[in-house]
Amino acid sequence: MKFDFLKEENQYRLTTLSKFNLKKAGFEAFYNNETTPMGFGERCDLLYFDLQKEGGFLITKLFITLKDCNGKIVFQSATGRSKEKDYEAAYTECLSQAFESVEALNYKYNGAKAESNIGMKSIKEEIVEVREVVVEKVAVPVKEINSETSVKFLYAQPVANGYQLVDTTPKVVMKVFKTSSPSCFIAIKGDNQGVLIAKGADWFFQYYKNENLISEKIEVKF
Repeated sequence: MKFDFLKEENQYRLTTLSKFNLKKAGFEAFYNNETTPMGFGERCDLLYFDLQKEGGFLITKLFITLKDCNGKIVFQSATGRSKEKDYEAAYTECLSQAFESVEALNYKYNGAKAESNIGMKSIKEEIVEVREVVVEKVAVPVKEINSETSVKFLYAQPVANGYQLVDTTPKVVMKVFKTSSPSCFIAIKGDNQGVLIAKGADWFFQYYKNENLISEKIEVKF
């Protein structure tokens, strides 16, 4: 719930964004104050996620570690870097870059508990070999929101590291932050946090609500 370099729980939404990105990368993720559901093994069958900050002059650096129950690092991501002065924008950009290494693992759960044939590589300054790990992967159905309840049309206004999407009022409805892909943004709309992704000519805001993956069509002009 709280990373060591922050003063508050879920500061800058890094905790909820981390959980969302873990699920997006194929993991089943739980906060440390949650009770782990039945079927996910004992304490030492799990991986433990941490987000760490490196020192840097005029640049923010974050990287992800996955540890076993003894605190041994079994995976370390590439270091995300940002020159943004705004902390929320900088941390969001760094987190997105770091998660590219996690998504590149391409986990496919095969029912085994202790080992798999999926190799993992730790990427920081160079690639090193680490031991293999299995993570539970659960298929999540996508619930489409009726277009009648979706936002009709929004206009993108450039801000630091992304855009704010406004209606004709103009009222800020969403904030989106750039990732390495021009067709995918980290998105925040009210209390919901997820991604804004392009599917053909259309844009969809996808996020989790009550453990369901929601897909909401957004009409937006960049």
